[in-house]
Amino acid sequence: MYNEKSLKAEEFISDEEIRETLAYADENKDNREVVDRILANARQKKGLNHREASVLLACEIPEKLEEIYALAEQIKKDYYGNRIVLFAPLYLSNYCVNGCVYCPYHLKNKSIARKKLTQEEIRREVIALQDMGHKRLAIEAGEDPVNNPIEYILECINTIYGIKHKNGAIRRVNVNIAATTVENYRKLKEAGIGTYILFQETYHKETYERIHPTGPKHDYAYHTEAMDRAMEAGIDDVGLGVLFGLERYRYEFAGLLMHAEHLEAVHGVGPHTISVPRIKRAEGIDPSAFDNGISDDIFAKICALIRISVPYTGMIISTRESREVRERVLHLGVSQISGASKTSVGGYVEPEPEEENSQQFDVSDNRTLDEVVNWLMKLGYIPSFCTACYREGRTGDRFMALCKSMQILNCCHPNALMTLKEYLEDYAGEETREIGMELIARGLEEIPNPKAKQTAYAHIHDISKGKRDFRF
Repeated sequence: MYNEKSLKAEEFISDEEIRETLAYADENKDNREVVDRILANARQKKGLNHREASVLLACEIPEKLEEIYALAEQIKKDYYGNRIVLFAPLYLSNYCVNGCVYCPYHLKNKSIARKKLTQEEIRREVIALQDMGHKRLAIEAGEDPVNNPIEYILECINTIYGIKHKNGAIRRVNVNIAATTVENYRKLKEAGIGTYILFQETYHKETYERIHPTGPKHDYAYHTEAMDRAMEAGIDDVGLGVLFGLERYRYEFAGLLMHAEHLEAVHGVGPHTISVPRIKRAEGIDPSAFDNGISDDIFAKICALIRISVPYTGMIISTRESREVRERVLHLGVSQISGASKTSVGGYVEPEPEEENSQQFDVSDNRTLDEVVNWLMKLGYIPSFCTACYREGRTGDRFMALCKSMQILNCCHPNALMTLKEYLEDYAGEETREIGMELIARGLEEIPNPKAKQTAYAHIHDISKGKRDFRF
């Protein structure tokens, strides 16, 4: 039944194939000859298939694990350099008709405050985010055809793009909403969205149906085939992810890579991003009720192997994770993080009252955006607010061609420096500004192309004089 080019969910995510893959991994996890052959393939930096990667995930030979982590760090540097892209989520509404047992937004939860932002409330929230320095948002909403129809989502996107406050502007709106129709995906494309993000939650069909007992999300095939409909509609940047903790992590890992392979086989474009959320405590949700939780060590190994297996993808980690965990996986492949996030409906303008809790999950990293930027620079990373590829039309296969050839750094590095310079001029604290200016000076000297270096120097100078929004 397994067919990566099939458009049927149970054929491109074949349970039989995953089980055979896990059995093969168990048979070969201690076979040094097989493991070394897979690592040799991985060093070509072209990725691994789900079966090869599953062997490495099962392998526990200490020196081979060291090789895996070192290779993941090197591949991250080769593809993405030392840039870390920053974004923030904006929750529009937590009205939802689904019965997802791991999410506090489920229909039967009467203890959570139900909220939906008006366009004026969105405007105030976006200005608050702009005043922090954010340029990229990921909008989130529960699935509710009455309260959150596609027309509402489109109106919100239009409102967000239309808000200009001082030097602030949201330049890219990514969208994380429920699986929908080709027609609705076309409308999202026309609205100018960046990446369409949809977490699978779990690739195990029986588990999926059990934890989604009611509502439209119960339909495993419709949900799993959503990315194909999005790409049919012209959205060529899509983001995958599973919620680790719902099912056995090795099963999920294999399914996730199979989904990436399917998108490449059918559409010629793999996932623009892969997210790695773990189930967290929320209103009425106890993570310990789910018996497939993973340790920080396993989580780090998964991140490293996603980077090795899908080297071109952007890897996202949110404020679900602590500062310590985020710092660990930055070295192993993560290239995008959220900063100063609120997972409530509203809350950026002023803190949400305790009695009106509308959070989707508890935030583990509560630092301000300036503190996150400062921290990243002290670790040696360039915090990037860049949205140039999306706005220059370098999406889908055009982005992938540049990224897979490792040429994307020729424009991404100077773009990161220029957007960091904007942040330092408009929003940064004194210490952050001082550290950042030194980082930019070093970064400009690292630009290999003389013409690009000269242009970047000129743009950085112009930003100091009040001009904004330069990009390669």
